[in-house]
Amino acid sequence: MSQAAIPIYLINGFLDSGKTTLLRDTMNMDYFNDGQRTVLIRCEDGECEYDDAFLDAHNTKLVDVEDEEQLNAEFFSKLKGLYKPERILMEYNGMWPMERIITARLPRDWGIFQIITVIDGSTFELYQSNMQSLIVDMVSEADMILFNRCTADQPLAGYKRSVRAVNRMAEIVFEDAKGVELEVEDILPYSLDSDTITLDDPDYGIWYLDIQEHPERYIDKLITFKAQAMTNPKLPKGTFVPGRNAMTCCADDIRFFGFLCKYPAVKNLLNGQWVHITARIRWEHSPVYEDKGVVLYAVSVEDGLRPEDPLVYFR
Repeated sequence: MSQAAIPIYLINGFLDSGKTTLLRDTMNMDYFNDGQRTVLIRCEDGECEYDDAFLDAHNTKLVDVEDEEQLNAEFFSKLKGLYKPERILMEYNGMWPMERIITARLPRDWGIFQIITVIDGSTFELYQSNMQSLIVDMVSEADMILFNRCTADQPLAGYKRSVRAVNRMAEIVFEDAKGVELEVEDILPYSLDSDTITLDDPDYGIWYLDIQEHPERYIDKLITFKAQAMTNPKLPKGTFVPGRNAMTCCADDIRFFGFLCKYPAVKNLLNGQWVHITARIRWEHSPVYEDKGVVLYAVSVEDGLRPEDPLVYFR
């Protein structure tokens, strides 16, 4: 996120997901309640409101935006001239595309500092079934994803995997209706106690996400799974990428998820060929990664049959 002199703190989420409550709580915290001139841009009205006394006490001016087209260079320039803010808060409309604000022409010294997505845990499955593309858009740029109004009997580990598939870097937090943070234990469909982990076809997506979040669990273990072999002359010599296509939001958004694999006989593989691979897991630097990452060392690569459902899902 930007390190501009005038930071924008953006909270997004669907209507009545708890955005206003989060902003009010944040503004009351000592580190934020410091008297700086603040402009609060509200892009939709929810059940909770900001009263004048509260805004005055926090040296905050409220500006309502009714149409996404208003978020243009002229609008932001006018705000800067009228209020000379030292920071910006934005309660963003969850039905508006994030591209609108991400690519907006802001004053030169303004920049988005943090994006927090608020999700009502009690309605997440409903929205996921009917508006998944909107959820993907909201969480893809988030620094933090806050699930509130959750209960311990919900499949929270599945919720976590769903958003982690879209955004690998965001902090993901779960809270109950009272704002108490819930510990979410990752439920894995395979055992970590064995030196060799065998993945069934539906388990690939779970493993793909978990190994990036907890690489220490897997280093030096053997892994065996079915994948497509993706070869490319631009990859380092003697390597290919075994992986699976995954649907992250809809049938039109299919992405390939895989890790670099060292295999001296890569020239014998056809691009897209289904293989059954057994490999040793390492966590090390590679030219294809910006930093360290998963590197597989193939022990065996054999012909494999295409799964009945070749796609991976993160639920």
